[in-house]
Amino acid sequence: MEMKYWGFFCAKLALAAGALFLAWQGILWLLPAPKPFLYMWQPRFPHDLPSTLALGGFFLLCCGALYLIVLDQMYRCRVCVRRLRMPVETGSWSRMLQFGRPRIEYICPYGHGTLKVPEVQIAGREQPDWERHGDIWQELSSLGKEKE
Repeated sequence: MEMKYWGFFCAKLALAAGALFLAWQGILWLLPAPKPFLYMWQPRFPHDLPSTLALGGFFLLCCGALYLIVLDQMYRCRVCVRRLRMPVETGSWSRMLQFGRPRIEYICPYGHGTLKVPEVQIAGREQPDWERHGDIWQELSSLGKEKE
């Protein structure tokens, strides 16, 4: 895997962290300041219900953002970081011994590689299989030239 792939992932994480930090500062600005109890200032989190609910909602927002970033990154080319295209369903449940288990194959528009994602997770979580190619479009065009 290329450094461009991981650099793009880190850039998305940093951008999301900055946006979420600004969102958290906006939430703190909107919430009223806690009042002292028995002449002592209590921390906001366990003692103030609106702040606790805001923190819980913000935590869910952060988890959702991280999930979407990882999901988007999984369907990107490992070389050029473009979104993978042209999903093709392969395999069959009724003819599993002939064609294999059902999976969906995605391809890079520039032919850098293919990603094979299992359609159903049977034996636990399976990682998608990335297979790197040379220049697949050049290979395909050379096949047509050999016949002429």
